[in-house]
Amino acid sequence: MNNTKLSILISCSLALIGSALVYFSLVNKFEYFTPKAFWLFALIPLMVILHFLRHAKNEAKLNYSTLRGFEGISVSWLAQARHLLFPLKVIGLSFLFVAVARPQSATSYENMTREGIDIVLAMDLSASMLSKDFRPNRLESSKEVAANFVSERPDDRIGVVVYEGESFTRVPLTSDHRVVLESLNSLRTGMVEGGTAIGMGLATAVNRLKSSEARSKVVIILTDGVNNAGEIKPLDAARIAQAFGIRVYTIGVGSKGEAETPVAMRDGKYLYKMMPVEIDEEVLQEIAKMTDGQYFRATSKKGLEEIYQEIDKLEKTKFNVNQYTQRTEEFGPIALLGLIVLLVGFGLSQTILRTTL
Repeated sequence: MNNTKLSILISCSLALIGSALVYFSLVNKFEYFTPKAFWLFALIPLMVILHFLRHAKNEAKLNYSTLRGFEGISVSWLAQARHLLFPLKVIGLSFLFVAVARPQSATSYENMTREGIDIVLAMDLSASMLSKDFRPNRLESSKEVAANFVSERPDDRIGVVVYEGESFTRVPLTSDHRVVLESLNSLRTGMVEGGTAIGMGLATAVNRLKSSEARSKVVIILTDGVNNAGEIKPLDAARIAQAFGIRVYTIGVGSKGEAETPVAMRDGKYLYKMMPVEIDEEVLQEIAKMTDGQYFRATSKKGLEEIYQEIDKLEKTKFNVNQYTQRTEEFGPIALLGLIVLLVGFGLSQTILRTTL
């Protein structure tokens, strides 16, 4: 292959590479109002083929008996540089093709308002919560699952109420879930007088929610026994919740039949005995029914996890999102760049690289 054909081949290669660089550097940078205009790039290979054939066909040939007289003669760099005019033309057109597709930059704004849910977790801390039908016991399993539930609801205010024979607010309603999680982790039996005052636990939770302006107010009350203490009966507390529009989900925790249950203490440690599991499911079901909630029975830690997941689905935080998009036309600078490249090529072709190519 002689030097002329090699130069033409290099010129065609530079044209294809330059066009490809323009396309791939800009195609994903913007959104395009007229993306079909990119089909104009299909003309580039055709231009390259025609350019190569035209110059190969127009190549002049002379026959000499000897080449001794041409030895030592070098080809002028200007003659070689003329072949750069075609890549400049193709690159300039490539920029114009992109401009025809009308590139646009988009800036999006979101105005999000949320209507969170106020939730109070009412946790039974009676000694029976140390029963070992859950591993390591009912209380630790309940704390862990409740903590996971809290972590999955970052947009809600959550409070914690604890009860045995009496009840009190451990954490008032707060959006600081770190405080809620630390409180759950520190719960233990014996924090108040012994017994199981379900009505008192529910009443305390309702008292925390009655003044709430949240779209939805929820109590999740968990117990493993029968109400046997407290001045307020469970159904009376449920009527108060109903009056304030508070939905109550009740959870009975404990396996069916018997469980290894603490019955007495010796040397500061509980003695365990197999005892029947007694949960007042009828009352818990009635509380849930009165307040438009649901009753769940958890016989294992996995079952307890599934219950909290179900409550999570039932009580979804509402989001209102208004999205605004501002678009700016970007074809001007790209078209200007294409014209500059074409003008540079034209200027060179009419001055130092003047040619008939």
